[in-house]
Amino acid sequence: MGNVKNAAVAVKKKNFVKRVQKYWVFYILAIVPVAYLLVFRFWPILLQIVLSLKEYSIKGGIWKSEFVGLENFKTLFLDDDFHQIFFNTLRISILRLVCGFFPPIILAIMLFDMSSNKFRRISQSILYIPHFFSWVIVYGIVQILFQSTGYINYILEALGFESVDFLMKSQYFLPILIGSGIWKGMGWGTIIYLAALTGINTELFEAAKLDGAGPLQRIRYITLPGITGVIMFVLIMDLGKLLSAAGTEQILLFYNPTNYTISDVIGTWVYRQGLGKMQYSLGAAVSFFESTIGLILVLLSNWLGKKFAGVGVW
Repeated sequence: MGNVKNAAVAVKKKNFVKRVQKYWVFYILAIVPVAYLLVFRFWPILLQIVLSLKEYSIKGGIWKSEFVGLENFKTLFLDDDFHQIFFNTLRISILRLVCGFFPPIILAIMLFDMSSNKFRRISQSILYIPHFFSWVIVYGIVQILFQSTGYINYILEALGFESVDFLMKSQYFLPILIGSGIWKGMGWGTIIYLAALTGINTELFEAAKLDGAGPLQRIRYITLPGITGVIMFVLIMDLGKLLSAAGTEQILLFYNPTNYTISDVIGTWVYRQGLGKMQYSLGAAVSFFESTIGLILVLLSNWLGKKFAGVGVW
């Protein structure tokens, strides 16, 4: 038995050496991306884990700071404010996912079904433009539209309604936040779906037309099944970054004292505590917790996708 195992190991080593000799150029080319992943991805993850288990001090640095174990996580989970922040993060992220997941799919199908290529290209260019706006510019546009002297209130007053200061009322915070986020990213989100749609055999659409299938029937029986794999891939990726999808940069611009209770999320909390108060270890603990939840969601959603839809990332 031992001789068989040794022989199998020897064969594997021999095959590995042959592959390296045959594809040595590709192995050399792979050194740069592998080094990039090690230095800029895996090394920061290791530092984050170590830092979350220590009480960071500038004098000691990460490695020589006092080891406190799970004390940072205990402080985090016993903090009443963090419970509210976690709830806010989940609410905003789920709203972003639910409200922002389907519009790019619908928009991509509409663009794909356009008969005029010229009009399709023009429409795509216009829809892509908001993606390249910074959140500062987006907030400026929102402010022009929704502030007390903005265009929306100008229209309301012209119609005989009272003006509303949308930006200073907490009940309007989430609709404005989610709506502006969808507007900014919807056009760019259609790219991957348009690429998937171009891979569907056009003869299927022509045959369906000959059989008398209408536009909605073609979408239901040809278009959607043809891009199911891409839809599942995007959904799994979105679920993996659920806790980080609240949009820290956007919220930092949009929130104010009137909506702190519903707008404060994990990202803004880490910004205030980790950077503002220099509690780096506590911030690392929050980031590690966020990453762990994201990993669990990716694995779970991938398993569910393969089980019920037959589609997964791996």
